[in-house]
Amino acid sequence: MSKNSFQPSWYEDIPPKNSYRSIFKWGAKDEFKHPNKRLYELIKKTFNMTDEDFKKPKNLGLEEVSYDKAISLTTDQIQHFIDIVGEENVKLDDYSRLEVAYGKTMIDLMRLRRKIVENIPDVVICPRNKADIKDIVRYCDKEKIPIYVFGGGSSVTRGFEAVKGGITLDMRKHMNKVIRFSELNQTITVQPGMSGPELEKVLNNAPEFFKAKRRYTCGHFPQSFEYSSVGGWVVTRGAGQNSTYFGKIEDIVLAQEYETPIGTIKTQEFPATATGPDIDQIMMGSEGAFGILTEVTLKIFRYMPENHKKFSFIFKNWRDAINATREIMQGQFGYPSVFRLSDPEETDVAMKLYGVEGTLIDKIMSVRGYKPLQRCLLLGFAEGEKVFSKHVKKEIKKICRKYGAMYTTGYITSSWEKGRFKDPYMREDLQDYGIIIDTLECAVNWENIEKVHSGVRKFCKSRPNTIAMTHISHFYPQGANLYFIFVAKMDSIKEYLDYQYGILDSIQKYGAAMSHHHGIGKMTAPWLEKQIGKNQLGLYKALKRYFDPNNIMNPGGTLALDLSPNKKRKSE
Repeated sequence: MSKNSFQPSWYEDIPPKNSYRSIFKWGAKDEFKHPNKRLYELIKKTFNMTDEDFKKPKNLGLEEVSYDKAISLTTDQIQHFIDIVGEENVKLDDYSRLEVAYGKTMIDLMRLRRKIVENIPDVVICPRNKADIKDIVRYCDKEKIPIYVFGGGSSVTRGFEAVKGGITLDMRKHMNKVIRFSELNQTITVQPGMSGPELEKVLNNAPEFFKAKRRYTCGHFPQSFEYSSVGGWVVTRGAGQNSTYFGKIEDIVLAQEYETPIGTIKTQEFPATATGPDIDQIMMGSEGAFGILTEVTLKIFRYMPENHKKFSFIFKNWRDAINATREIMQGQFGYPSVFRLSDPEETDVAMKLYGVEGTLIDKIMSVRGYKPLQRCLLLGFAEGEKVFSKHVKKEIKKICRKYGAMYTTGYITSSWEKGRFKDPYMREDLQDYGIIIDTLECAVNWENIEKVHSGVRKFCKSRPNTIAMTHISHFYPQGANLYFIFVAKMDSIKEYLDYQYGILDSIQKYGAAMSHHHGIGKMTAPWLEKQIGKNQLGLYKALKRYFDPNNIMNPGGTLALDLSPNKKRKSE
């Protein structure tokens, strides 16, 4: 078979029911996105592989889930849960217990492929309403039964891993409804198990669903949008790709209701108050450690896709690109919605992934001095009212040209936008052949952004034959985030964890916040105290003791609240 005609044996079947692959596969069971030819060639070159290496996958994980993990709850305790929610909403089988234990970080996927089953709940429960959750929390507190919560399953921080056993509440089945819609206030109240697409569906079609005068959007679109839940966004302080304009989830949340071991915590739907410390902000980011989110009220925005103004630019170097984006964010003429800047290595990969490499645009860039592995891609779009979005794009173009950028039209942005929720599908393809893709992210200010970027990247590249890409996708007048993506050929979990821990060490060493929007979970917890300080972590612990004196809410290291001394550096 010639080099040009060879196609790797990418897996394109629906994973067998109840298989390990059906758990670790990203997204829809019948959807796939394979590396294109140029990306495939880069992978072979980087990892010294040939077509021969891609003829037979290593471990597809097609076996049926099966393990020997006894249930520690008593028959009477299980029956009590059945009495609360009904027998059809209590699951004890192997598959159901494992499905809600692992998220989507690489350590989860590597364990599933190797059939390593640990930290699973004894029972999975699908609560039907707030009353069920209230009864469950009250009973678990009395019986000292740990409670974990599963929403969409897209956590990349080991956020809901059931380290202490107990029960996991699966919010997908019932807790996914609209409670209230107010066009007058421009708000919507929903249950935490509602998915991103379902929320956007009802808002985009508000005239049909609610007899509204206009169509609306929530404006929150993380890469996990299609397979994450509103509750997950809230309790991790998540961010969508459009956050530069709409804000992070903590800017969108207006009110919440939680069920905790000490009772119900409910805030009111006011746009702003001066009634002491903000309880909404205290509860957001608590990652299930204080209580269970049962309802949340979100701000909504007018849906005006007709005013979507796309743009992309290529800069000659990273520093010019950073300076231009900082000036744009500090210009006070309005913010773009999506705003994404790639460093030179990510730009090189993006040119392959988005079909730009080898095109006329690519040739023009090279002729004009925008050199590969030096140039940086900025893409995005403005939205909102028609005159506003047009003006924002105009001002962005003016500042980018001031810093020597070449306008590359909306073509690249359209290509990115078309696949922006689909790229994670490639992870299974590559891992089938021993290649991993994973991410870590952090928050920086403008003063330390270059130091953090160069320092973390230096560690990432200290490992030979490793692709290390960085982009900024959430901007502010005072700083931004840095999102690191690494692609490596690794055979062992230990090798992966050592590399991941090294990156986390570097992020902390160079002065960045340990997370901008992924949250902390149990994975990053060992680094939290050093970042926020002992007194500040003590405040978290005091809140934990108040809300959850028996430590039944997501115990086992979440937010470093009950991190054992021997796990100060590396969590198991």
